[in-house]
Amino acid sequence: MVDHQNPFADLGLERAIHLRWTLRDINAKRLVLSPVSDDDLSLLTERGLVELNDGVPRLTEAGLEVIN
Repeated sequence: MVDHQNPFADLGLERAIHLRWTLRDINAKRLVLSPVSDDDLSLLTERGLVELNDGVPRLTEAGLEVIN
């Protein structure tokens, strides 16, 4: 089960920081300069932080809460 206060609590610090920056890159539409790996996208989708809309990743409300 994912902790909604900290969805990365079960991960190492470096991985959690990396994923938070990935969420920021998705939100800012910097995917050309900072493409998201399939593994990262899968993990973020499984945790309900990102959804695909016509193949383009977008943050969910939960994803926005993580970076705000």
